[in-house]
Amino acid sequence: MASEQERLPRDLNSAALASLFNDELQKAFESLGCFNLAIFGKTGSGKSTLLNAIFDQAIASTGIGKPVTKGLNYYRHPNGYLGIYDSEGFETGTSGDAILTGLDRIVSKSNSGPMDQRIHAAWYLIRWSDRRCEVAQQSFISAIAALGLPVIIVMSQVPVIQRDGALEIHPDAVVFAKYIESLKLPTFGEGKVLLTNALPDTFSDTVIYGLQELLDATYEVVPLAAQAALTAAQGVDGRRKKDAAAAVIKQATVVASGIGAVPIPVADAALLVPNQVAMIARITAIYGLPRSRASALSMAGSAILTGGATYAGRYVATHLLRFLPGGVIAGSVISGTVAATLTRAIGIAWVKVCEYAVTLPDTEQESFFSSSQVREAFNGYLKSEK
Repeated sequence: MASEQERLPRDLNSAALASLFNDELQKAFESLGCFNLAIFGKTGSGKSTLLNAIFDQAIASTGIGKPVTKGLNYYRHPNGYLGIYDSEGFETGTSGDAILTGLDRIVSKSNSGPMDQRIHAAWYLIRWSDRRCEVAQQSFISAIAALGLPVIIVMSQVPVIQRDGALEIHPDAVVFAKYIESLKLPTFGEGKVLLTNALPDTFSDTVIYGLQELLDATYEVVPLAAQAALTAAQGVDGRRKKDAAAAVIKQATVVASGIGAVPIPVADAALLVPNQVAMIARITAIYGLPRSRASALSMAGSAILTGGATYAGRYVATHLLRFLPGGVIAGSVISGTVAATLTRAIGIAWVKVCEYAVTLPDTEQESFFSSSQVREAFNGYLKSEK
């Protein structure tokens, strides 16, 4: 039976790379699973604003939504790694009871299913300016927790200003938070209240505040199996994405080193490409770059790995290996060390491409990936890794 290395194509052209990349990207997104969040709070508490700030996109407008019970809609991101149960705002009482009844059914059914179908965390928003946490609200929070959902209490729209380099939180919000915490509700941190402001206001000098703390608390309550999806979905903590990508690069360099353990001719450098394509696809998914742009991304992947050459192996030989100390001469071979070095450099360069891409507005991001800009950016980053 032929070994995996023997089965790999020696002449991967652009079409083959595009197909391979699309397949690997789909597998990468599927391997992430899905992080499901339920969010509750009265009308005007700022749920949509907070969701958009944490996940760096308008969930309702980009997701696929459907009502799942009275007063509760479920939005699923097109890439599948993020799901949001949104209560649409309610005033507790009868509407809250209806939501709880439906939520109980959802939780009971999903808990017997796969992990990516379960609700992994719940946020309950209380607007700081309300200055009161009603008994009905307390009962609703306790009821959510009784369903087995880890609940985080979030105080929203808290005025926070920066004065002389220091942040000042509105004192009334601090007092209100301490009062809620004294209730010892059955939530994250024994009723701990996280103060947030998701929308800056230049008129009042209010700044964004508390998003990282809320994200950290969410990671604490979310099962390990859903954390990869949360990392892809969130847009607050770039370090978590970078660390996840570094783990993927490390794994790919080990595989590349194994391929080159028996030194291979430069002409056979295409043997390294499937591993590198899989690495790029997994990094792409970690940064949450949408699958809806898979066609553009596949063109980018082809352009990157072929560099305009007929075969990927020729590109590796003529463009990448020259960055190694001493260069490469005709007839030389790719050792395990060289293969690992090349793969690591490609991975780091692609991380930089993704880090740049996620800072772009959606329309500019799509244009970036479907043009020569991505190849130019990648080659520029790759040269810096020589």
